[in-house]
Amino acid sequence: MSELLQVSDTDFEKEILKSDIPAMVDFWAAWCGPCRAIAPVVEELARDYAGKVKVAKMNVDEDSKTPAKYGIRAIPTLIIFKNGQVVEQITGAVSRSIIENALKKAL
Repeated sequence: MSELLQVSDTDFEKEILKSDIPAMVDFWAAWCGPCRAIAPVVEELARDYAGKVKVAKMNVDEDSKTPAKYGIRAIPTLIIFKNGQVVEQITGAVSRSIIENALKKAL
C-alpha cells in the first residue's frame, strides 16, 4: 500500500482515526504553491513508510469540516495521528527531515 490515500470528511474517521497504524494527513489545496512543493516529499514518505504509516491527503477546498475541527488555518498542514489522537502538527513547506523525524516519533 504505497499509494497516497485521498480522504474526505466522510471517511476520515474510518481511515485515519480508527487506523491500526499511525496516520499522517496532508491538508492541502490545488492553488497552494507550498502544498505543491511538499507533495513529492509526502509521496516519497508514503512509499518509504508503506505498512508502517498510513499517508493521506485531504483537499481543504473539497472537504471543510475536518480541517475546521482540527483548526487548520494555513496550508500545507501535516497532522500525524496515533490511536485517533493528534501527536504532531507541522505547518508550512518544511524539509523531508522535519517530517520524517515527526513520523519516527509516532512509530
